[in-house]
Amino acid sequence: MNPTCERPHSRFDLFISFTKLAMQGFGGVLTVAQRVLVDEKKWLTNEEFIEEWAVAQVLPGPNVINLAIMLGARNFGFTGALAGVLGLLVMPAITILIIASLFAQVADHPTAQGALRGMGAVAAGLIAGVGIKLMAALKSNPMGLGVCLLFASVTFVAVAIYRLQLIGALLIFGTLAFLWGRRCLIQQQK
Repeated sequence: MNPTCERPHSRFDLFISFTKLAMQGFGGVLTVAQRVLVDEKKWLTNEEFIEEWAVAQVLPGPNVINLAIMLGARNFGFTGALAGVLGLLVMPAITILIIASLFAQVADHPTAQGALRGMGAVAAGLIAGVGIKLMAALKSNPMGLGVCLLFASVTFVAVAIYRLQLIGALLIFGTLAFLWGRRCLIQQQK
């Protein structure tokens, strides 16, 4: 972890921060996680966030829970990991139970259906915005910005246009990116 970054003050700080993150992250928390952990809390740099998020994505389970476990465990061990995970789960679970019981009464109404479609579009825009914001960190990537953008573009086209299953795209292009990145690191060390 970067020595210039701050660290959580306590397990309660972890719990509250991940609760705040979870309560803002409907439909995905990438955008909120980056803002809270990098911009507001300054627990990670953009580069560290990208690296941590990449590890969280390849581990089994939800990405943000993996991130909470890694960040909590790094700072406070098992109890820190538990505080981060509980922060992500307790209030959202209560909120979803309340919303589900209320939504069941209006689920078939066209206005409710339109609201759900609108939220999907907003979530896609937020994710694209964070992706663009984090691209600056790729300049220091050993593969270079151009190669990283090429891998991202090819993966996007394979999944969005050619309908390749995401797991297949990640296995194929993730493996190729890993091998190319490894090659670049080896050349960089020479």
